[in-house]
Amino acid sequence: MGFFGKKGPSGFSSSSTAEEVTEGIDGSGLTAIITGASSGIGTETARVLALRGVHVVMAVRNVDSGNKVREEIHKEIPSAKVEVMELDLSSMSSVREFASKYNSSGLPLNILINNAGIMASPYLLSKDNIELQFATNYLSHFLLTNLLLDNMKNTARESNREGRIVNLSSSAHRHPFPGGIRFDTINDEAGYGSIKAYGQSKLATLLHANELARRFKEEGVNITANSLHPGGIHTNLFRYHTVLSGFASTIGRFMFKTVPQGAATTCYVALHPQVNGVSGKYFEDCNISKSSAYGQDAELAKKLWEFSLPLTNP
Repeated sequence: MGFFGKKGPSGFSSSSTAEEVTEGIDGSGLTAIITGASSGIGTETARVLALRGVHVVMAVRNVDSGNKVREEIHKEIPSAKVEVMELDLSSMSSVREFASKYNSSGLPLNILINNAGIMASPYLLSKDNIELQFATNYLSHFLLTNLLLDNMKNTARESNREGRIVNLSSSAHRHPFPGGIRFDTINDEAGYGSIKAYGQSKLATLLHANELARRFKEEGVNITANSLHPGGIHTNLFRYHTVLSGFASTIGRFMFKTVPQGAATTCYVALHPQVNGVSGKYFEDCNISKSSAYGQDAELAKKLWEFSLPLTNP
């Protein structure tokens, strides 16, 4: 990606790494939850935040894999504060259990990074009988965020430090189903397309951040919410598509970001002082960018919020 690395207004570019964009930032005293932190850019995000002094809680489906990552981080950074907690985003009961345990732990919460996801899977249903990409990439993160919001609000008020919610969207949000979200047929196999369903879930993730930002502003809460496209990175997200994986491994390696580059925008939005007070924005390559027309539709964001509430109630 280096030859695409023209710097934007932030001073960073597509070739910037997570370490570079957080250089000199002191994250001590901050606590962050990162979903999907046991692989790919989630792991690099956890490592770099820990490197900057943030107390990191890795919310992962595979605890054994999470513990291996934690051990590797501790080998490199002996002073790192890293914990592993189980979270299966295909199950809302797992989300509720995670949130209950976290809120009972006494830990504050300054930063929530909704990173975990799956990409372009065949038609499958979650444990709650909801289309799997919509459930995993968006709906369970919607529920998780809501269950952790009181903790975040209390932390922001008591510490007098801005809280930040970071939603990982994708440029694929530009290519959802017609109308953006299939509200009336969200679980229907008929008409399902794995790529469009992925785009739909990532559009929902973006709209979620926008609606959170609107609500925080209305409430006067010292928390921001933003979304981002991390860039194309060859990670295990490609496991359902051998053709895409093969392309990424060959020709795509000259076009795709490295994992440290892929984690840069997340770490920038989570920690950088340039983002203080910035909310409801969509970032690419560590700079504010422009989302699709659907991604800027405030009424669609409100409709999605109201649609999601009954789906996440027990």
